[in-house]
Amino acid sequence: MTSPRVLFYVQHLLGIGHIARASLVASALAEDGFDVTMVTGGLPVPGFPGPGIRHVALVPEVTSREGFSGLQDANGTPLDAEGEHRRAEQLLAILSDTQPDIVITEAFPFGRRQMRFELLPLLNALKKMQPKPLLFASIRDILQTNKKPGRDEETVALVKEHFHRVLVHGDRNLTQIKDTFPLADQIDEKILYTGLVAPPAPIASPEIYRVVVSAGGGAVGHKLLNAAVAARSLLPDPGRWCVIAGPNLDQESFEGLSAQSGDDMDVFRFRSDFRQLLASAELSISQAGYNTVCDILRAGCGALLVPFAAGGETEQSVRAAKLQELGLAQMVDEASITPQAVAAGIEAALAQRGSAELDLQMDGARETARLLRKELRHAG
Repeated sequence: MTSPRVLFYVQHLLGIGHIARASLVASALAEDGFDVTMVTGGLPVPGFPGPGIRHVALVPEVTSREGFSGLQDANGTPLDAEGEHRRAEQLLAILSDTQPDIVITEAFPFGRRQMRFELLPLLNALKKMQPKPLLFASIRDILQTNKKPGRDEETVALVKEHFHRVLVHGDRNLTQIKDTFPLADQIDEKILYTGLVAPPAPIASPEIYRVVVSAGGGAVGHKLLNAAVAARSLLPDPGRWCVIAGPNLDQESFEGLSAQSGDDMDVFRFRSDFRQLLASAELSISQAGYNTVCDILRAGCGALLVPFAAGGETEQSVRAAKLQELGLAQMVDEASITPQAVAAGIEAALAQRGSAELDLQMDGARETARLLRKELRHAG
């Protein structure tokens, strides 16, 4: 019996959250016997998509510029019409070579509108294939709010015309897609919840820190890091701290943090054992991205969340507010962050730790594999 072939499209832009989550799903599919080809359109990220996954990178590789308003290549050159055409043709050639049974688009059509120049031709090509592959959208549990009129309606039209199902990588007990996508009822019959896509629960590190402060990649986390370190001196019993600045924090800011390290506070660029450190810590101080929050929930430590909110971003703020409402975290707004606010949040989060429990489905990657098997059987 031949393995079902999956073509998985992922375009990461500002950070690595999208490709990290997609890679967990792709690995679970491969472990379940799917033949997976992942197509990525962003700059290379070491370690992703992971072993056992066939990987094809579109060229030129692109990242965001000016927030999310445009695309540029690795040299900072804006992506022009010729570059768009090259990528679209390459993606169609990969589709022809792969002949997939299933195609998955990460985020699109609920996000990644910048990539319509290559994804709309892909969707149109899929319509003409015989047999026609099943097309799935793979989206996180909380979506960015669309402020421009007609965007949600356009998404609904694309889902109705092209997509077999929408895989929502969330747990209904935490969030529902209708909370951030107001037209969800129009595509309700296509929505499948997978649970949160999280790695297995980590083994606690023998190296124990009371508080772990992290800023993901670090490019936009300097406010969080500086306020947290300054808040430490305001606490009566701070304990031992681990501060993980991230690989993209500018060197001057990193050196400023490092200068404040001492016997009870260590500063690092990166820790490969981040999840293990969380499992042995009492408290995490971080932004509120999907993957970081999944790691915190798996580890079972307390949480103080400072959601990224620049450029009109709403996703992390919605997630942090929901977790605070459920008693699973404390939240400090990025716009009003001060050492005093962080110190108060730390004390509240430590006092709150363990007071609330929520039974969440965290094995969303393997559940995705199960759901795709089921959909293939029904379609056949």
